[in-house]
Amino acid sequence: MARVKIEVEGFQCERCEHKWVPRGSDDEPAVCPKCKSPYWNKPRVRKIKKK
Repeated sequence: MARVKIEVEGFQCERCEHKWVPRGSDDEPAVCPKCKSPYWNKPRVRKIKKK
């Protein structure tokens, strides 16, 4: 048997950088399966504190 490289599309959490491949439908998940953040697809915004 020959070796073949297979590529699969999945998701990556913007918060904890966890990567996963969904089992079922192609719909976007509601939360990250690792950190449970509902904002997994939105980058974190940090505010600069004034001195």
